[in-house]
Amino acid sequence: MAEQQIISVVASSSSSSFMVCPKKYDVFLSFRGEDTRMNFTSHLHEALKQKKVETFIDYELKKGDEISPALINAIEDSHVSIVILSENYASSKWCLEELSKILECRKKQGQMVIPVFYNIDPSHVRKQTGSYEQAFAKHKGQSNYNKWKVALNEIANLAGWDSRNR
Repeated sequence: MAEQQIISVVASSSSSSFMVCPKKYDVFLSFRGEDTRMNFTSHLHEALKQKKVETFIDYELKKGDEISPALINAIEDSHVSIVILSENYASSKWCLEELSKILECRKKQGQMVIPVFYNIDPSHVRKQTGSYEQAFAKHKGQSNYNKWKVALNEIANLAGWDSRNR
């Protein structure tokens, strides 16, 4: 199961590399709440807590289009980001902004990024087809439109887990 594989990767990394450069969080979870909050994400979060992995998860509903400074700080202050890409992830400008910040931290700080393709074909994310194409049709004209498309392509090209391949 993807949850156990992810925990193994995070746990093995935490004992060595996390001590070199201390940060507030071991893991930052990025997810579309309506898709995964009550199933995969809550199970993953609970499993990480049981392994004593310090995890940032935002349980508050967000309103508005701008990513909050507290959330930016949490992303920057994490060793690993786990991005749970689900059917409606791209419909949220907030999720896309988180993803952009996460990938910026990957480039600038060497943050480990683990994509999880939750009931979504990685090629739909990479090429923005299916539900991702529909989401981007609604985002047309947004100032960060191209940045978000590039970010989705980049995350889909990273090694990760596909929940459909159990």
